[in-house]
Amino acid sequence: MTQTPTLYDTLGADVGIRSAVDEFYDRVVADPQLAAYFEGVDMVGLRRHQVEMLSAATGGPKSYTGADMAAAHAGLDISGEAFDRVVGHLRATLVALGVQDQTISSVLGAVSPLRSSIVTA
Repeated sequence: MTQTPTLYDTLGADVGIRSAVDEFYDRVVADPQLAAYFEGVDMVGLRRHQVEMLSAATGGPKSYTGADMAAAHAGLDISGEAFDRVVGHLRATLVALGVQDQTISSVLGAVSPLRSSIVTA
């Protein structure tokens, strides 16, 4: 009996997720409409937490140790437009890494419910 690979495995496990997170944040901080949200942010720590979060959310072995999404984004006044731009960068990152459309849809589907915890403006 063969085991169906998890979304974590499909994304390339730890190496693939780390690569995606690095490229994703390179895109996000280079976006003039998003860059201000990341001024003064510990990007090393943020990338580490993002890898943990994506690993946990996709069936990987890591547990997320960061703050819950509402607490982590409290006071940032993130707009729906900014959230959508970030999701767009995530999609573009996954496309650039050659991830298949079905997998991209699954990843974005896992991120979508976070909108209500992140968008506060």
